[in-house]
Amino acid sequence: MNRSKNMTKKISYTGRRNFLKLAGPFALLLACPAYAFDLFKVIDPEGKNSDFQKAKQALDGLTGIVQSAEGIDYKSEFTIGETLALEGFQRYGLPVKNEKLQAYVDTLGNALAKNSIRPEIPYFFVVVDTPIYNAFSCPGGIVFISSSLVKGMNDEAELACVLAHEIAHVAHKHALSSVRRAKFFEGAAKIGTLNMKGDDGKQFRDMVGNLQTVLFDKGLDQGMEYEADQSGMDLAYRTGYDPNGLIRVLTMLQQKQATATSKGSWFSTHPPLSSRLEKCDQLIKNYPDAAQMAEVKNRFMSYRNTM
Repeated sequence: MNRSKNMTKKISYTGRRNFLKLAGPFALLLACPAYAFDLFKVIDPEGKNSDFQKAKQALDGLTGIVQSAEGIDYKSEFTIGETLALEGFQRYGLPVKNEKLQAYVDTLGNALAKNSIRPEIPYFFVVVDTPIYNAFSCPGGIVFISSSLVKGMNDEAELACVLAHEIAHVAHKHALSSVRRAKFFEGAAKIGTLNMKGDDGKQFRDMVGNLQTVLFDKGLDQGMEYEADQSGMDLAYRTGYDPNGLIRVLTMLQQKQATATSKGSWFSTHPPLSSRLEKCDQLIKNYPDAAQMAEVKNRFMSYRNTM
């Protein structure tokens, strides 16, 4: 437990600086789980079965075994997320050159994340310079929001609800679950690093490429998006923000949809806005005092006006 916490702290302290500089490893480094080798000891304690020993040698020679979305360790999850985030920068643009705005969004995002169902990991929030309306999250807690989407908002509650929606994706491990469902995370799927040759390297590149397609082109399953809406509204509310903020953002996007760029945007990677609004209108009934929660318009506008 202490080792896990220390690993998380190390990534938290150093990862934010490296990530924002677009540095860091561009590889997937997964450690072979100890239980796999313990199993060989149980089945063949004296090492006399040649078939088992060949299997063990093959396993030992690989970079790692990809586990299920539930079992993957945080370091590996973050590495996958960082790899995808680098692709996100290429597709959507670099971080907005506004340190005060970046710090504001990151502080707000981390305040929300502390109240999420997965508060123990570090989160990274980045505003990217793009005319596309979108927000997305990568495994490991890396969250992007477009400058255009921020400019379209009118108060802090709206921003909080969108960030909470993306935090929910990370907390529920939706992206990793999508990969597993697509059979990239099968029981003994072997993934190597980018430097590996042959089938192992190809499998890694294919996995990353398909994850990119899921996150940036096709979008997650509709059920996951609806779950993130529900969890995001609840998270915003529990942090003290008006959950109606999400409804206001969706309404704004609905008004922008006719003239906005569709490819790679919220409109192409999320369920239809009409169905999401209908579901959110039902969810808001769970918060009878929502109108009394914070909107924080003046502070938000003071930062938005610097863009």
